[in-house]
Amino acid sequence: MTETVIPRRSVGAVTILVPDYQEAIDYFVGTLGFTLVEDTSLSEGKRWVLVSPGAGTCLLLAKANGERQIAAIGNQSGGRVFLFLTTDDFWRDFRTYKGRGVEFQEEPRHEEYGLVAVFTDKFGNQWDLIEPDSN
Repeated sequence: MTETVIPRRSVGAVTILVPDYQEAIDYFVGTLGFTLVEDTSLSEGKRWVLVSPGAGTCLLLAKANGERQIAAIGNQSGGRVFLFLTTDDFWRDFRTYKGRGVEFQEEPRHEEYGLVAVFTDKFGNQWDLIEPDSN
């Protein structure tokens, strides 16, 4: 009998296009409460900037370069919810974010999978803030 080897893989980072590195750091760290994991200069005007919500996949903040990338800022998923931010305390984060000016597109709602509300980040990307059901 052959043993099946299950590879251990994970998505380490997801690139999100932004107009300016510092503006993006200020938003994700200052407004959403993410941690600045790394900020390394790569070349003139190009940096490797990683932010993390605390666990899981990091966001690689990439300064848009050229017409095509600039046009994609805030619309990397064609108008759909792009990222899913899970939390252990929906109401804590919802109230904190609202108090910091984050725009929610709807009132919180209960779904089969948990408590959720869609918000739009400073750059136009739509997110789900989700507290998964404990079942």
